[in-house]
Amino acid sequence: MSMRDFSKALAEVVREVSRSVITIYTVRPSLESFFGLTPLVGAGSGFIVGEGLAVTNYHVVRGAGVVEVVYGDGVRGGGRVLAHDPGRDLALLAVDRRDVKPIRLGDSDKLEPGELVLVVGSPLGLQGPSISLGVVSAIGRTLVDQESGVILEDLIQTDAAINPGNSGGPIVNASGEAVGVTTAIIARAQGIGFAIPINTVRRFIAMIEKYGRPLRAWIGVYVAPLTAEIASMLGVAVKEGVVVVRVMPRTPAHIHGLREGDVIVKAAGRKVKSVRELREAIEDSVDQGCVELEVLRGRSKIEDCVPVVVEEIA
Repeated sequence: MSMRDFSKALAEVVREVSRSVITIYTVRPSLESFFGLTPLVGAGSGFIVGEGLAVTNYHVVRGAGVVEVVYGDGVRGGGRVLAHDPGRDLALLAVDRRDVKPIRLGDSDKLEPGELVLVVGSPLGLQGPSISLGVVSAIGRTLVDQESGVILEDLIQTDAAINPGNSGGPIVNASGEAVGVTTAIIARAQGIGFAIPINTVRRFIAMIEKYGRPLRAWIGVYVAPLTAEIASMLGVAVKEGVVVVRVMPRTPAHIHGLREGDVIVKAAGRKVKSVRELREAIEDSVDQGCVELEVLRGRSKIEDCVPVVVEEIA
């Protein structure tokens, strides 16, 4: 394929995807002075995932009293937050149009560094959509936003430009499939951007469908993928797993003796090699009340069923 043909194909992908992308404006009441409430207006992006349903970042609609949606064809409408999960930085919106074609969802598990991706959204609140092109720089990133305290796991890293206002819009592959949700919550990022994998979005929606609301299931650990260097340092003879980097006090993991440096190789009877796989195993064990873990500590192997804590998301 010539460069001209490739360029035209990419432009067609943009036209197709843009029909499903929305700009989101929010109004939040703010006590700016002793003279009364002054509304603050925020902006972000989102995309249609089903009939009358859209996805965006939670931080885009957090605290919003009014949500206004501008569709790709310029028509304005209203929106309402149906569910949200601050830990995933995701929100599901009900929108007032049902004739907008949903975006096609890809499989973020198949993403590889070096793949071309497009970021589609409304940077700085400018009605778009606006497009930026880049590559997948890395996958499986875990980041802590110091300002908000939010820990985002299993992120996609890209060099495509992501600015405030892009938050909540899709990152799409060359086939026009959404493979992530862009997030500009990491304010200190310079020259790199991050996206929440689309399979995390699928999981978020599936939990709402199953339980009627998103739930947070956890055992009290933060983990990162095991690397050869870390495995050598810890003295474990495995190449795949997740290493415990933090154990929260007074949680089931802490009570059951998990420690920083432990390597979890199996959860709920299946191998785990990513943050997402452990999280899904924990969520799938909600009905059992505990998750079976196989843990390596140096040359020792520990097996235990650690209770799963289920919380309503406020």
